[in-house]
Amino acid sequence: MIAADVDARLRAEVARAVPGMVETRRVLHRHPEPAHQEHRTAELAAERCRELGYAVRTGVGGTGVLAEIGGNGPGPTVLYRADMDALPVEERDDGRPVRSEAPGLMHACGHDAHVAIALGVAAVMASLRDGWGGRLRLCFQPAEEVAQGAVPMIEEGALEGVDRALGIHVWSGLESGRVAVTAGPFFASADEFRIVVRGRGGHGALPHLSVDPVLAAAEVVVALQSLVAREVAPDRAAVVTVGVIRGGRAFNVIAEEVELRGTVRAPDEALRRRLLARVEGMARGVAAAFRAEADYELVAGTPAVVNDAAVAETVRRAAVEALGAEHVDVAQPLTIGDDMAYFLERVPGCYFLVGVGDPGRAERPPHHHPAFDLDERALGPGLHAVTRALLHSLG
Repeated sequence: MIAADVDARLRAEVARAVPGMVETRRVLHRHPEPAHQEHRTAELAAERCRELGYAVRTGVGGTGVLAEIGGNGPGPTVLYRADMDALPVEERDDGRPVRSEAPGLMHACGHDAHVAIALGVAAVMASLRDGWGGRLRLCFQPAEEVAQGAVPMIEEGALEGVDRALGIHVWSGLESGRVAVTAGPFFASADEFRIVVRGRGGHGALPHLSVDPVLAAAEVVVALQSLVAREVAPDRAAVVTVGVIRGGRAFNVIAEEVELRGTVRAPDEALRRRLLARVEGMARGVAAAFRAEADYELVAGTPAVVNDAAVAETVRRAAVEALGAEHVDVAQPLTIGDDMAYFLERVPGCYFLVGVGDPGRAERPPHHHPAFDLDERALGPGLHAVTRALLHSLG
């Protein structure tokens, strides 16, 4: 439990920070920036943290920002991470008051809220620094959506001296005012693969003189669907999805090659590696059965997000204190991915969900959807849960 005087100050500081968080989230939503180009967002984060007395490093791992502040006495160093990048999604024009002003770009995953909450954390923790010990390091990370932001920041010192790491993901499937926490595997691994099926082109009317990569690629796609259905135990959550099929330019011409791009998701490293190996082997084997060849490339990926049991319990207790036990759920493992996994591979920590689903809306479009939106009333409860968890984690 937090001391009564600190508890009262915490609640007051959270309430004071909410209007600024809402405005920050709206500014970021109007001006989304894609992976590796989060210059304006990084500048805003760095400037706000400097004003609050944090020691700030910019350009970490590209456009990343680290901001650190010490408390009143000794204690652990705790890292709090927030990702900054937007998605190449055209936001739906449905009359919403806050809309992206950047054509073809949108904060369709809620990273605008992640940065806004992190800056709320910066303000609240700085105001309460006489009531905690140790050091707080804020990590504003680029390029999460392409799984290329965490490792460069870690390589440039983001985790140096860090004892624990925390982070949140807003979640439209969870009502605002609620938090969901779990120990152990939480988000799945997320890997992108590329398969190029090569044949021998020719006339569409004379297929016997060619090797048709379109047919071979179609059979590869169908065959890959058997991997989860027939090679993964029914009680394990795994996904193999082909999201891109590209090949051919004329209706009466047999193409030379067809490109497939897809993703594999798995709850642990052993299944991850087995499925990736089977995708490659199946693609080559099926293509060969149709006299074609298949080249395989693992493009990018991130391991599963696994929460430390002790840290997850600390977060759960803090969330109960902040919001009440009736508003804290046990999170169900998800097959989405996040490169927060790389931080949690190296230090114990916890990644948890903050609900942003508007209870007044019958339909809540999912993340990465052109109509994705969040209930801004969730920012206050989210900030309260996070700051209380940090206070529990620090000295």
